[in-house]
Amino acid sequence: MNLLIDIGNTRLKWGMVKDHQIIAGRSLVHDQVTRHELVNLWEKIPPPQRIAIACVSAKHLLEQVLSVALALWPGADIVPAKSQAQAFGVRNAYENPEKLGVDRWLSLVAARHYYPGPACVIDCGTAITVDVLDAYGKHQGGLISPGLMLMKKSLSLGTEQLQFSEAHHAFGLATNTAAAIYSGTLSAAVGLVEHAVARQPENMQVILTGGDADLIATQLVFRPIIDPDIVLRGLSIILKSNA
Repeated sequence: MNLLIDIGNTRLKWGMVKDHQIIAGRSLVHDQVTRHELVNLWEKIPPPQRIAIACVSAKHLLEQVLSVALALWPGADIVPAKSQAQAFGVRNAYENPEKLGVDRWLSLVAARHYYPGPACVIDCGTAITVDVLDAYGKHQGGLISPGLMLMKKSLSLGTEQLQFSEAHHAFGLATNTAAAIYSGTLSAAVGLVEHAVARQPENMQVILTGGDADLIATQLVFRPIIDPDIVLRGLSIILKSNA
């Protein structure tokens, strides 16, 4: 059994690989990532032989995770994921390949393996990222925008009268400020996704992931693939290649 760990900007996701299947575990938001909570999550799972870790978040979170993993399974082989110029059938478009977020790199690796052909991977998380892959595995580049939560928080920080709210409202023209912010930020996200996809070939598969993927998908004019575990799938491919 192998363990996959994805430390994102907002939460830690993890899963186990058994018989080539990913069994996702309960995710944790950052303020829940304590030694006690990690031990509670992992002390009863089968000891992993190998652990693949991706981290785009604060260094202290990675150190916390590594400390618990080494204490629970001192014999496990730990494999840190890193963005590369070319590997696993994907060629990175970035001028400095290591600067591409490792979560985006892993999503492209997984898209190449699980969704062959032209693909557009859109992560609807803390930030909204768009990455396009052509039919030959060549990364065409990407886009980065604030996610829904960051858009709402920026309004509350930059204005006196607009308060932050996590409440959901009916989508459309609104008759109160909270609902107007909800629909306005969601419209911005939907517009970004639809604009990016409209410029790509018609046969391109569109894969959404991240915490707001389901919400954004409900307002799109097309039906995307929703894959919440695409980064974990990328980690599993890296483990296979390093076996």
